[in-house]
Amino acid sequence: MSTPTMTHRLAAEFIGTFWLVLGGCGSAVFAAKFLAGDGVSLGIGFLGVALAFGLTVLTGVYAFGTISGGHFNPAVTLGAALAKRVEWSAVLPYWIVQVIGGFAGGAIIYAIASGAPDWSPTGNMAANGYGVHSPGGYSIWAVLITEVVLTFIFLLVILGSTDDRAPKGFAGLAIGLTLTLIHLISIPISNTSVNPARSTGVALFNADGAPSQLWLFWLAPLVGAAIAGVAYPLLFGVAEELADRPVRDDELDAR
Repeated sequence: MSTPTMTHRLAAEFIGTFWLVLGGCGSAVFAAKFLAGDGVSLGIGFLGVALAFGLTVLTGVYAFGTISGGHFNPAVTLGAALAKRVEWSAVLPYWIVQVIGGFAGGAIIYAIASGAPDWSPTGNMAANGYGVHSPGGYSIWAVLITEVVLTFIFLLVILGSTDDRAPKGFAGLAIGLTLTLIHLISIPISNTSVNPARSTGVALFNADGAPSQLWLFWLAPLVGAAIAGVAYPLLFGVAEELADRPVRDDELDAR
């Protein structure tokens, strides 16, 4: 098989991040609190939104993981680089297309939602927040701890499920279910980020304080991912060399 070029990899990261924001944030905007004409709630609620985020990552990893590694998240890219799963020269290009992909997903949500009568994007774009902008009114420190810890666990699962020693073919399932569980824990706390591109993609459309709070939803996931990227090889050992590109399953089988 031919080796994916950087252009191929960046295209995969753009589409995967676009899909994550459209599917995850879109489910929150369009379906979380949907009311039928008779007032009966047909909304999917927190559980449905959590599943939507998990499914976007699960499907994205299986579709694009062998091309780009299936990061769709600047924090994942940083953790992977620190764990020597991707080359450092790919980090900045990945971050750029991930943010652009997230913004494109937010723009599509905005364009579709604007077609509903009396809809306003202010406070209605599934943005992340703390304090008065937290769904449950959680403090900045509660949100900071939540985002660092959950991103740390997310990266450990990603690194573990894609390790040479892990069963082949199950990484997407493990990663998607972990993201689902993360959302079940933290939607009431921060509306769940663990992904700076996801946060950035909707914050500017949402306004209502979301842009000014973006710094936390960059800082906390990157810190959590960095800790995991350094800790994983120290805790569990490592068999990989520094990657020149994402490791493919067929190559692992040939080793």
